[in-house]
Amino acid sequence: MHSAIAFLLKHGSFLVFAWVLAEQLGLPIPSAPLLLAAGALAGTGHLSFGVSLLMALFGALIADFLWYELGRRKGIRILEFLCRISLEPDSCVRRTEGVFAKHGARSLLVAKFLPGLSTVAPPLAGIFDMRRLRFLLYDALGALLWSGSFLGFGYAFSGQIERVADRALALGSRLLIFLALALAAWIGWKFLKRQRFIRELRIARITVQELKEKLEAGEDVVIVDLRHSLDFEADPETIPGAVRMDAKELEEKNGLLPRDRDVVLYCT
Repeated sequence: MHSAIAFLLKHGSFLVFAWVLAEQLGLPIPSAPLLLAAGALAGTGHLSFGVSLLMALFGALIADFLWYELGRRKGIRILEFLCRISLEPDSCVRRTEGVFAKHGARSLLVAKFLPGLSTVAPPLAGIFDMRRLRFLLYDALGALLWSGSFLGFGYAFSGQIERVADRALALGSRLLIFLALALAAWIGWKFLKRQRFIRELRIARITVQELKEKLEAGEDVVIVDLRHSLDFEADPETIPGAVRMDAKELEEKNGLLPRDRDVVLYCT
């Protein structure tokens, strides 16, 4: 039997709890394969499906509630920190806020299925002061749906998953090398894409001090506040004279911006 499966058999549902907890706290250790394996073992009678489901649920809830409380206490700085350590920090804040603003508490039902949203959805709920009971209800339903789906899939296809595990064991180190190279190539592509974006952005960037000097010198500068509405609710202060506009409106109302003056855009 595959060594990972044997390890899971030995340590049982507690490993499911610890693994899910660690992943939901932000460690890059995907728990979906472990949940599939636990479901497959439940299908063959080696593990309890119900206990595994409860352990996964508790692990997710503990981590999510911690992030929720940090969001309530630390505000938008927590979201900015999480996005700063992501592979796409430039679009992370706006993308996650857009999903949360559109769907509200319902986004917690599907957050764990969406890369990038799983970790940031709980602190977002705290940042915008969602009631604790409402958060726990939706988050528990989302965690139950997520963990139950993977455990259930593993349970239903327990025989096939065991054959896949045996095949992976036969490939040995070659499979690990292939997976490591694929991961490195993907991270490298993301890094190069970000560096190209930063080079293009640097051409037309102005610092806070430079803008301050322009305003103090009396230059006629148009300032457009592109912050998401959720950011504005969390921190309503703005630069005096700035025009608030959503990023989507920028394209639609582009003709309204003057062509004879400098236009400065700023967001989160």
